[in-house]
Amino acid sequence: MKTLLRSQSLSSGFALFSMFFGAGNLIFPLALGQMAGDQNFYAMLGLILTAVIVPLIGVIAILLFDGDYHSFFAKLGKWPGFALALTIITLLGPLGSTPRCIALSFSTVKSFFPGTSAVIFSAISCLLIFLFTVRKNRIIEILGRFLTPILLLGLGFIIVRGFMTEGVAEESQVERMNLFLHGLKEGYNTMDLLAAFFFSSSIIMMLKNKNGEGEDPSHIRRTLKATVIGGGLLALVYLCFSYIASVHASSLEISGKEQILTALALKVAGPFAGIVLCITVALTCLTTAIALISVFADFVKTRVLQDKVRYEVILIGSLLITFLIANIEFKGISAFLGPILEVCYPGLIVLSIGSIASHFVDFKPMKFLVFLAFICSTVIYFY
Repeated sequence: MKTLLRSQSLSSGFALFSMFFGAGNLIFPLALGQMAGDQNFYAMLGLILTAVIVPLIGVIAILLFDGDYHSFFAKLGKWPGFALALTIITLLGPLGSTPRCIALSFSTVKSFFPGTSAVIFSAISCLLIFLFTVRKNRIIEILGRFLTPILLLGLGFIIVRGFMTEGVAEESQVERMNLFLHGLKEGYNTMDLLAAFFFSSSIIMMLKNKNGEGEDPSHIRRTLKATVIGGGLLALVYLCFSYIASVHASSLEISGKEQILTALALKVAGPFAGIVLCITVALTCLTTAIALISVFADFVKTRVLQDKVRYEVILIGSLLITFLIANIEFKGISAFLGPILEVCYPGLIVLSIGSIASHFVDFKPMKFLVFLAFICSTVIYFY
């Protein structure tokens, strides 16, 4: 039995990692390492805080609500909570993170196959996502047991080659505190806290292991183990990729963040890296997009349309919107998401910490502090 529990925790940890690790998780640590140079450590402190620690806090907050993210958001009030949840899931779904995954995949493939059509590529990607997502009950199993190990092998290949290739980090002219703050903001762009609110619910429900004898309370321990595994993998990959980018930054000729991974792989591994890179990026983006669209379609079906429309119909509609947005390309999608995330993230962090605090003590000012954080971040952004 102990072996089985360990296996479930490991599989769920892999699934959590693959759900989180999408387009932003590939690009932003690389861009940060390239910019920070020999001061990469300080930039990564900021990134690890907002792209690993904060999302794990979000997972723990949802765990304390027994995987029920509806009750979590309802702490702000019925309608404000619903509006916030709908906004987040839409940004994760067809209006933000999902098309960004496809756009990054296209940018990578286009580097090796210049004649590739964005329209055809996006259409094929949406079709593949549909085929995986339509069997919703098997998503966790597919991600955790099959796709993630392949993804880790591809990432590991690039990381190992990067460490084996000689390079020296350039001296950074940016102050350490500014690097740290920049790392914090780049962590927002991964959108992992937003994803944590919804993804963790799927993991928790799987590990609750309901049966005829009642609910197994050990799901809390297993969820925490899966969270540590998933978060640990994220931090390790971030640190490795940012370090490799920092020592090879001077030789990378790129015109946009989305080209960093391609340029780095070619630098450290040669032309053969093209094949590995394409497979790795495609799997990374596919695994995240599968989870994102599935959660979005399920939310719309149950919470917005009250089960009046079939899941498959909503899924098709969601992917049609994703297809249209994906053709804006990575830079355009990131420019759209950046301001929204900078305004929303502080309030969501306060909501997560406040929800954990309210579980143990009577933390009455939480709602006030959350709305205050939203107001302050909005004022700071515009002024």
